[in-house]
Amino acid sequence: MSRILIVEDEPGIASFLQKGLRAEGYTTVAVDDGGTAISVARDDAFDLVVLDLGLPGRSGLEVLAALRARGERLPIIILTARDGVDATVAGLDGGADDYLTKPFRFEELLARVRARLRDRGEAADATTLHVGVLALDLRTRRVNVDGRSVELTAREFTLAETFFRHPDQVLSREQLLDRVWGYDFDPGSNVVDVYVRYLRRKLGADTIETVRGMGYRLRVA
Repeated sequence: MSRILIVEDEPGIASFLQKGLRAEGYTTVAVDDGGTAISVARDDAFDLVVLDLGLPGRSGLEVLAALRARGERLPIIILTARDGVDATVAGLDGGADDYLTKPFRFEELLARVRARLRDRGEAADATTLHVGVLALDLRTRRVNVDGRSVELTAREFTLAETFFRHPDQVLSREQLLDRVWGYDFDPGSNVVDVYVRYLRRKLGADTIETVRGMGYRLRVA
């Protein structure tokens, strides 16, 4: 599985990224300053870099320039503050492959990671995910329920995709909140429960099981 270097000086975001990417099967290494990032990327082999631009010491732009100057062609996704338009443009001009604006949802980052790794040569993901009689089309963002096509809202689709990629696995409210709504969302919100109810109405009342005290599970049978 692919190795990802995370360069992020905010501990909460770095931990959020590491937990999420490792849960998807990726190997991760996290560093919190630009100088260390340049050294680690030189001494070890990575398939992708997630790079914050606002780093202590050597900035993210300096890290990017150093990696590209020595011929590193691995994909680099930069993270930038909402008002960092100039830095984002400079990053893309400097050789970054993609960017995300903070705050962001994990599923959005994950989609960009998959896309960049596919560009690098990984096998393309299936365009339809199947669980029992359910089929989720990743292109049209519709779900087929035993032969019936059902439209999902953008948030419903992201939540459904999370369940479909982890069939028969218990996902806690905190995991779902992180993956679908983002690391900075209010942990006391009941938004997960609300959207699970929306999905049950569209997919079937018994498709998503409540595991008391633990979270929710998409049933395979």
